[in-house]
Amino acid sequence: MSVRKITWSAFYICLGIILPMAFHVFGLGRNFLPMHIPVLIGSLLLGAGSGLFIGAITPLLSCLLTGMPPLMPPIAFMMMFELALYGIIAAVLYRKLKINIYVSLIAAIIAGRIFYGAFAYLLFPLIGLQKVPFFYPATLGLMEGLPGIILQLIIIPPIVRILERYMRTTTESITSSM
Repeated sequence: MSVRKITWSAFYICLGIILPMAFHVFGLGRNFLPMHIPVLIGSLLLGAGSGLFIGAITPLLSCLLTGMPPLMPPIAFMMMFELALYGIIAAVLYRKLKINIYVSLIAAIIAGRIFYGAFAYLLFPLIGLQKVPFFYPATLGLMEGLPGIILQLIIIPPIVRILERYMRTTTESITSSM
């Protein structure tokens, strides 16, 4: 990883901690999935390795620093894996395979929700929580997070396009001045 990618990854991790705090003040965090937004933007801009890192570290650091997401039940732990998967899938589809940004986001969201449901299905009985049907956490999370998913599909593509243009312009001006 380059210093540039590490720095930008740290920025998206910080944003992934601060943004949910702002949403939770108004009681909107659970429905608007604010932590997912910087993870997805960072992944789409920086690639799969950074997306994996941002997605895995953000929920853990947020849990340790703010108590959100909670450690027990293991929401923070489950989100670490879910957001890491979001980061990898979104980045691979968009940056490596050059698939449309909307298709990349939707595929990452669906895969992350399915993984979240499977993880809860397997993990809950192991830690003494009631066993849930396989698709219950995935569908419940999808329904509760629908406003956030819609928000992601509306704001992430234009933000990514603007930042891609900015990063390209900045890189070109730096190389031309050397």
